[in-house]
Amino acid sequence: MLTYKGYTGHLEVDIEAGILFGRVLDVRDVITFQGTTVEEAHQAFQDSIDDYLEFCEEIGESPEKPFSGKFHFRTTPETHRKITLAATQAGQSINSWMEQVLSEAADKIVQA
Repeated sequence: MLTYKGYTGHLEVDIEAGILFGRVLDVRDVITFQGTTVEEAHQAFQDSIDDYLEFCEEIGESPEKPFSGKFHFRTTPETHRKITLAATQAGQSINSWMEQVLSEAADKIVQA
């Protein structure tokens, strides 16, 4: 993973084309980059972020911001009840309990 100005990029390898390429993950806008070396791809990632920010400024629109830390969660009433009970039994608020549980689950997958 690459990070720059709060944005995160995911880098992949195309062996047949002999390039490294990637996409910025934090936004709905499509921001891509590529290079033939790690250094080139990293610089292209930073350049793409800078270009995106400059373009947004030129057209008078706010760039999408990387994740805010807030998201809405919808579930069934039964699961909502279970989450509330689990959080209460753990002595935590629902938000704190979900932060802990989801963070641990995400760490297992992202670190794999």
